[in-house]
Amino acid sequence: MNACEVNFDGLVGPTHTYAGLSHGNLASMTHGGAVSNPREAALQGLAKMKCLADLGVPQAVLPPQERPDLATLRRLGFGGPGDAAVLEAAARQAPALLAACSSASSMWVANAATVTPSADTADGRVHFTPANLTAKFHRSIEPPQTTRTLHAVFRDEARFVVHPPLPAAQALGDEGAANHTRFAPRHAERGLHFFVYGHASFESGAGAARTVRFPSRQAREASEAVARGHGIDPEQLLFARQHPEAIDAGVFHNDVIAVGNENVLLHHECAFDRSPEVIDALQRRYASLHGGAELLCVEVPRARVSLADAVGSYLFNSQLVTVPGGRMVLIAPTHCAETQSVEAFIQDLLSGGCPPLREVHYFDLKQSMRNGGGPACLRLRVVLTASELAALPPQILLNDATHAALMAWVKRHYRDTLVAADLADPQLLTETRSALDDLTRLLGLGSIYPFQTAGA
Repeated sequence: MNACEVNFDGLVGPTHTYAGLSHGNLASMTHGGAVSNPREAALQGLAKMKCLADLGVPQAVLPPQERPDLATLRRLGFGGPGDAAVLEAAARQAPALLAACSSASSMWVANAATVTPSADTADGRVHFTPANLTAKFHRSIEPPQTTRTLHAVFRDEARFVVHPPLPAAQALGDEGAANHTRFAPRHAERGLHFFVYGHASFESGAGAARTVRFPSRQAREASEAVARGHGIDPEQLLFARQHPEAIDAGVFHNDVIAVGNENVLLHHECAFDRSPEVIDALQRRYASLHGGAELLCVEVPRARVSLADAVGSYLFNSQLVTVPGGRMVLIAPTHCAETQSVEAFIQDLLSGGCPPLREVHYFDLKQSMRNGGGPACLRLRVVLTASELAALPPQILLNDATHAALMAWVKRHYRDTLVAADLADPQLLTETRSALDDLTRLLGLGSIYPFQTAGA
């Protein structure tokens, strides 16, 4: 069976602002209150997508969510004769809530869902479970729209299953694919699913969180529930815990400290609790699944790259992808090239430290990075067979024509500066809805937003 990995990138939304909403995410905390440029942010994301498509890696797009979220603001008690009154009341009485309900964080679709390809599921369909994102209020309002969007994109129920999110409880906190990596010699083959969690909610002692600065976000119980729901064979599963020291250093998701692709895992020395045992278990399980084949695990020692440099550069939030011909390519943020220890280590990897890795491409994603999301945060990886790929709305797949159309769409609809005070502007809401209405037609998704179906 032929299959390929498709990168579904989230388009940055028109309300991209720096509100410092994400405690535990150092970049978000540092840049709170800065002036953002939504147009530049969206164009930077599209430039990365275009590069991957040009390299021969299938690339698709996922639309942003409607923001400000008027329905949530109304549920929070902000009322009035119309949308403008709701925005005015929220801005006057609780500007922090308005900022949270206006966040463009859905662009980081690595947190949108966990995905299991059809090669690994009991019923032979691709399974999606939207993340409940209970750790942060501004993200916890995303799952309903994420679910609607996934249903619109993966609409063929003979091939795809979109589950409801897990119950919205801290004990089942689920942050999606940012804490999940699949390993296989090739994408089409049976995979080993590696789930990384920060705490175990229903265990005491060793299962309890040991962080002192920042709380963990992913619960082991959530990862286990997703795996059960997707029908993954227990022999294809391995669970490991994040190192508490890493979480306290700003590693809010595993994809900030480790990245994997096919038969390669690149990880920091402090990525996992009891790291030598975790790596040994991974390699033994992988070899058992694949006839003795080796999982190449490349450790980045803290003596070479400190935790601070790893987090600040987002080295591990790079994308590690396989391009036609079988070589691997690293898609890294420019912060990596600007951090001496990280750049030196990348050059060592290219010089033989990681034989499958042949080249690196650096991208300016500063608009996203300042809010705490790098290249890997912006994409959801979905392994699809040829027939599954053909079942998608064709307009969501990026090629020269769709890229040009999306560039023109951004330039037509997006502002080039945005500050917190602008979120109360009713005109911004009008602009956003106009943009999303235009986008759903461009992508062939139909009416997926509540404002498009109100009164229908």
